[in-house]
Amino acid sequence: MEPHQVICTTRLEHRREELEREHGVKATLDNRAAIEAADVVLIALKPQVLLHVVGELGDAFNPDQTVISVAAGTTTAAIQDAIPGEVPVVRVMTNTPVQVDAAMSVVSAGTHAKDADLELAEAILSHVGSVIRMGEEHLNAVTALSGSGPAYFFLLAEAMIDAGILLGLPRDVSTELIVQTMVGSAKMLRESGTHPVQLREMVTSPGGTTISAIRELESARVRAAFLDAIEAAKLRGEELAAGGR
Repeated sequence: MEPHQVICTTRLEHRREELEREHGVKATLDNRAAIEAADVVLIALKPQVLLHVVGELGDAFNPDQTVISVAAGTTTAAIQDAIPGEVPVVRVMTNTPVQVDAAMSVVSAGTHAKDADLELAEAILSHVGSVIRMGEEHLNAVTALSGSGPAYFFLLAEAMIDAGILLGLPRDVSTELIVQTMVGSAKMLRESGTHPVQLREMVTSPGGTTISAIRELESARVRAAFLDAIEAAKLRGEELAAGGR
């Protein structure tokens, strides 16, 4: 697909001009016109406003389109209810590494979506990372784990960088040490096929520095805190799906 085949919508004129200038796409302030001209409609709205916006434009959609939603917590059933007719809807949970073509995306089919609609969504998302297909009943868990996941890693990186500063390292050095350690560890985990416990044990010598650190983390219930945090994120996704704010 070429940039000129893409139509973007925005609420602000200066943003419309910026999109056309910097990305070579068509851009408009008219959501209805964009929907009516599209074969694939990508909906990227906050879940709190998505159904209101889609409901106002429901008659602009048609069954020959594929509608792809990346809104957390909003079910395909809710979107289908806001659109007249049997329009195929595919729900996606991705994450912010999409900005560096390293996203983890999960796609789920609505009632009217066929394999061809899922394959189309997968083909689009494969350009910006990895994609897997799952039933929609798993998407709140996916949201909590990989959708919100980058924030957990960034929080951990922030804490470790601050620890380096506390120990007397310059911020830039501490940052480089931690970022490369995280990148290398992730690469090792992916490419080795080894369980994380075994990889951790490779670093944890008897009576050494690492086991002393691990003991402190376990005493602080860090593992339990992650379990509780991710469960809380899943519950919040369920609240959003039920119409909560």
